[in-house]
Amino acid sequence: MGIQITPSILNADLASLSAEVARIGSADWVHVDVMDGHFVPNLTLGVPVIESLARSTDLPLDAHLMIDDPDRWAPAYVEAGCGSVTFHVEAAKAPIRLAREIRAKGARASMALKPATPIDPYEDLLAELDMVLIMTVEPGFGGQKFLDLCLPKIRRARELMDKHGVETWLQVDGGVSLETIERCAEAGADVFVAGSAVYAADDPDRMVAELRARAEG
Repeated sequence: MGIQITPSILNADLASLSAEVARIGSADWVHVDVMDGHFVPNLTLGVPVIESLARSTDLPLDAHLMIDDPDRWAPAYVEAGCGSVTFHVEAAKAPIRLAREIRAKGARASMALKPATPIDPYEDLLAELDMVLIMTVEPGFGGQKFLDLCLPKIRRARELMDKHGVETWLQVDGGVSLETIERCAEAGADVFVAGSAVYAADDPDRMVAELRARAEG
């Protein structure tokens, strides 16, 4: 599996989502940030919008659930059409059971960690996951500055994945741009969420290509 670029639509024109997604045709996934106003202070979109978006694009949807009680709500996002569903380990009561349920419903199961959450306590969960998301900003708002202090955790996550021989993808989200993506790739990440960098560009799809090239080195 090579480098994958997953633009976040948090920074797109939410009133024209279908058209905005059409502007990133070469992306590998569409990253959808779901916020509930409780786990994070912001509030975004939910299942009905994702159902509509899934009908309007052939690109697979990657849902990042920044919500309380993902154990209850995450399966609905698979049913809404998401090909990958990410829950936060800080919010999940039974992460292994939840990952297995997401997989059983036909989607990739992913676990996210906030910047201050270490990866080592979850080493034994890696085989249950299709992807681990290392947040490189505090979740809740787009456009934040990349936190370099997260780079050692990216490296550690990759070390643990290699140690156990798992094929788990390693995603980073937060402040990813042409200036930061190379450092993330060198640390071991292979899936990159970019919001502001993509949708602030004059040609979002060209920016997807430039980010991919920079990460591939």
